[in-house]
Amino acid sequence: MAIERFEVQRRFSVAPGAIFAILSSPAGHVTIDSSGMLQSAEGDVVTKTGDEFVVHMDRESLNDFPLGKYDVTVVITEFAPDAHIEWTVRVAGRPPLKHLYGYHLEAIDGGTLVTSYYDWSNIEDLYRGKGVFPVIPEAGLRATLGILARTVE
Repeated sequence: MAIERFEVQRRFSVAPGAIFAILSSPAGHVTIDSSGMLQSAEGDVVTKTGDEFVVHMDRESLNDFPLGKYDVTVVITEFAPDAHIEWTVRVAGRPPLKHLYGYHLEAIDGGTLVTSYYDWSNIEDLYRGKGVFPVIPEAGLRATLGILARTVE
Protein backbone atom coordinates (compact mmCIF):
# COMPACT_ATOMS: atom_id res chain seq x y z
CA MET A 1 0.00 0.00 0.00
CA ALA A 2 1.36 3.39 -0.98
CA ILE A 3 2.00 6.05 1.64
CA GLU A 4 -0.54 8.85 1.24
CA ARG A 5 -0.03 10.73 4.52
CA PHE A 6 2.95 12.20 6.36
CA GLU A 7 2.84 13.10 10.04
CA VAL A 8 5.64 14.64 12.12
CA GLN A 9 5.80 15.92 15.69
CA ARG A 10 7.83 18.41 17.67
CA ARG A 11 7.73 19.67 21.24
CA PHE A 12 7.53 23.42 21.79
CA SER A 13 8.27 25.36 24.96
CA VAL A 14 5.30 27.72 24.53
CA ALA A 15 1.57 27.38 25.15
CA PRO A 16 -0.76 26.22 22.34
CA GLY A 17 -2.26 29.71 21.94
CA ALA A 18 1.07 31.23 20.88
CA ILE A 19 1.45 28.57 18.18
CA PHE A 20 -2.17 28.70 17.06
CA ALA A 21 -1.91 32.46 16.55
CA ILE A 22 0.64 31.79 13.78
CA LEU A 23 -1.29 28.87 12.29
CA SER A 24 -4.58 30.78 12.05
CA SER A 25 -2.97 33.80 10.38
CA PRO A 26 -2.58 33.96 6.59
CA ALA A 27 0.73 35.80 7.05
CA GLY A 28 1.79 33.13 9.53
CA HIS A 29 1.55 30.47 6.84
CA VAL A 30 3.97 32.45 4.70
CA THR A 31 6.30 33.07 7.64
CA ILE A 32 6.75 29.39 8.50
CA ASP A 33 6.72 27.90 4.98
CA SER A 34 9.84 25.82 4.36
CA SER A 35 9.15 25.15 0.67
CA GLY A 36 9.63 28.70 -0.55
CA MET A 37 6.40 28.46 -2.55
CA LEU A 38 4.29 30.74 -0.35
CA GLN A 39 5.15 34.29 -1.34
CA SER A 40 2.46 36.35 0.40
CA ALA A 41 -1.11 36.06 1.65
CA GLU A 42 -4.28 38.13 1.78
CA GLY A 43 -7.16 37.70 4.18
CA ASP A 44 -8.21 37.81 7.79
CA VAL A 45 -7.16 35.56 10.63
CA VAL A 46 -9.32 32.44 10.44
CA THR A 47 -11.78 31.76 13.25
CA LYS A 48 -13.91 28.85 12.05
CA THR A 49 -14.38 26.03 9.59
CA GLY A 50 -15.19 27.42 6.15
CA ASP A 51 -13.04 30.53 6.47
CA GLU A 52 -10.81 31.26 3.47
CA PHE A 53 -7.79 33.32 2.48
CA VAL A 54 -5.63 33.68 -0.63
CA VAL A 55 -1.97 32.73 -0.89
CA HIS A 56 0.22 33.93 -3.76
CA MET A 57 2.42 31.01 -4.79
CA ASP A 58 5.60 30.48 -6.81
CA ARG A 59 6.05 26.82 -7.78
CA GLU A 60 9.45 27.54 -9.32
CA SER A 61 10.97 27.24 -5.85
CA LEU A 62 10.32 23.48 -6.02
CA ASN A 63 11.58 23.24 -9.63
CA ASP A 64 9.26 20.28 -10.28
CA PHE A 65 6.43 21.54 -12.49
CA PRO A 66 6.53 24.73 -14.59
CA LEU A 67 3.52 26.36 -12.92
CA GLY A 68 5.26 29.65 -12.18
CA LYS A 69 3.29 32.11 -10.08
CA TYR A 70 -0.34 31.46 -9.26
CA ASP A 71 -2.86 31.94 -6.46
CA VAL A 72 -4.57 29.38 -4.26
CA THR A 73 -7.50 29.80 -1.95
CA VAL A 74 -6.93 28.15 1.41
CA VAL A 75 -10.19 26.71 2.76
CA ILE A 76 -10.33 25.77 6.45
CA THR A 77 -11.88 22.29 6.74
CA GLU A 78 -11.49 21.75 10.51
CA PHE A 79 -11.00 24.29 13.28
CA ALA A 80 -10.76 24.01 17.06
CA PRO A 81 -9.10 27.06 18.69
CA ASP A 82 -5.67 26.34 20.16
CA ALA A 83 -6.07 22.63 19.32
CA HIS A 84 -6.57 21.80 15.63
CA ILE A 85 -6.55 23.47 12.24
CA GLU A 86 -6.82 21.77 8.85
CA TRP A 87 -7.18 23.10 5.32
CA THR A 88 -7.27 22.25 1.66
CA VAL A 89 -6.54 24.50 -1.30
CA ARG A 90 -8.54 25.49 -4.36
CA VAL A 91 -6.96 26.62 -7.60
CA ALA A 92 -9.20 28.57 -9.98
CA GLY A 93 -9.98 26.65 -13.16
CA ARG A 94 -8.73 23.31 -11.85
CA PRO A 95 -10.59 20.33 -10.38
CA PRO A 96 -10.42 20.12 -6.56
CA LEU A 97 -7.09 18.75 -5.33
CA LYS A 98 -8.56 17.30 -2.12
CA HIS A 99 -5.26 17.14 -0.28
CA LEU A 100 -5.22 18.25 3.35
CA TYR A 101 -2.68 19.97 5.57
CA GLY A 102 -3.12 20.39 9.28
CA TYR A 103 -1.82 20.73 12.81
CA HIS A 104 -2.90 19.18 16.09
CA LEU A 105 -1.74 20.98 19.24
CA GLU A 106 -1.65 19.25 22.62
CA ALA A 107 -0.77 21.05 25.84
CA ILE A 108 1.97 19.16 27.69
CA ASP A 109 4.13 19.91 30.71
CA GLY A 110 6.31 22.84 29.75
CA GLY A 111 4.63 23.62 26.44
CA THR A 112 2.92 22.04 23.46
CA LEU A 113 3.28 18.91 21.37
CA VAL A 114 2.59 19.86 17.75
CA THR A 115 1.70 17.28 15.12
CA SER A 116 1.88 18.46 11.51
CA TYR A 117 0.32 16.32 8.80
CA TYR A 118 -0.16 16.24 5.05
CA ASP A 119 -2.75 13.83 3.62
CA TRP A 120 -3.33 13.25 -0.08
CA SER A 121 -5.29 10.00 0.24
CA ASN A 122 -8.47 11.54 -1.21
CA ILE A 123 -7.03 13.21 -4.31
CA GLU A 124 -8.95 12.80 -7.55
CA ASP A 125 -7.95 9.89 -9.78
CA LEU A 126 -6.99 12.43 -12.43
CA TYR A 127 -3.96 13.40 -10.28
CA ARG A 128 -2.85 9.87 -9.33
CA GLY A 129 0.23 8.45 -10.98
CA LYS A 130 1.30 11.80 -12.43
CA GLY A 131 4.12 12.45 -9.96
CA VAL A 132 2.34 15.49 -8.53
CA PHE A 133 1.73 14.10 -5.03
CA PRO A 134 3.05 14.45 -2.50
CA VAL A 135 3.69 18.12 -3.23
CA ILE A 136 5.69 18.56 -0.03
CA PRO A 137 8.03 15.82 1.27
CA GLU A 138 7.97 14.67 4.87
CA ALA A 139 11.22 16.58 5.44
CA GLY A 140 9.38 19.75 4.40
CA LEU A 141 6.87 19.27 7.21
CA ARG A 142 9.69 18.78 9.69
CA ALA A 143 11.50 21.88 8.40
CA THR A 144 8.32 23.94 8.73
CA LEU A 145 8.04 22.85 12.36
CA GLY A 146 11.61 24.04 12.83
CA ILE A 147 10.76 27.45 11.39
CA LEU A 148 7.63 27.57 13.56
CA ALA A 149 9.75 26.85 16.64
CA ARG A 150 12.21 29.59 15.68
CA THR A 151 9.28 31.97 15.21
CA VAL A 152 7.44 31.37 18.51
CA GLU A 153 10.14 30.34 20.99
